[in-house]
Amino acid sequence: MIAVALFVVVALGVVGFLYAVSIYNGLVRLKNNVSKAWSNIDILLKQRHDELPKLIETCKQYMKYESGTLEKIMQARAAVYSARETGNVQSVGAAEGQLRGLMGGLFAVAENYPELKSSATFQSLHARISSLENTISDRRELYNESVNLNNSRREMFPDSLVASFGQFPAAPLLRFDALETKDVDVRAAFQS
Repeated sequence: MIAVALFVVVALGVVGFLYAVSIYNGLVRLKNNVSKAWSNIDILLKQRHDELPKLIETCKQYMKYESGTLEKIMQARAAVYSARETGNVQSVGAAEGQLRGLMGGLFAVAENYPELKSSATFQSLHARISSLENTISDRRELYNESVNLNNSRREMFPDSLVASFGQFPAAPLLRFDALETKDVDVRAAFQS
C-alpha cells in the first residue's frame, strides 16, 4: 500500500514537472518569436534607412526650393535610427510615424517637379521605398500578433506561475503615431 502511494506521488511529481517544462518551453518559444519579429522589422528599417540618402540626393538635384522638407526628412531619419539603436519600441513607433508623414509629403511635393518624377533613379527609389514601407507594415502586424500571443500566455494560469519564475517580461506593442492613423485631408491635397 505504501509502495502504491509512493508510486502515485512520484508519478504526479513527474507529470507536474513535465507539464511545467512544457509551459516553460512554450513561453521561451513565444518570447523568441517576439524577438524574431522585431529583428525582421529592424532589418527593414535599416534597409530603408540606407535608401533615404539616395532619394534625398536625387531630389536635391531637382528640388532647389524644398531644402527645408529634405532637411526635416533627414532629421526624422536620424530620430528613427536613434530609436532603433535604443531598442525602445514606443520611440521607434513615434519616430516612424513622423518619418512616414514626411515621406508622404516629399512624394506629394515631387508631383510639382515633372523632371524629378520622370527620373529613372527617382522612380526606382520611390518604388523600393514604397515596397519597404509595405513590408514594414506587414511585419508590424506580425510583430504585434507575436506580442499579443506572448503577453496573453504570460497572464494565463498556470503559465503565469512559470512566467514569474523565468525571464519572461511583457513585450510592448508597436503603436502608431497619431499622424499615421488620422484621416487624410483629400481636399487640401488638391488645392494648390
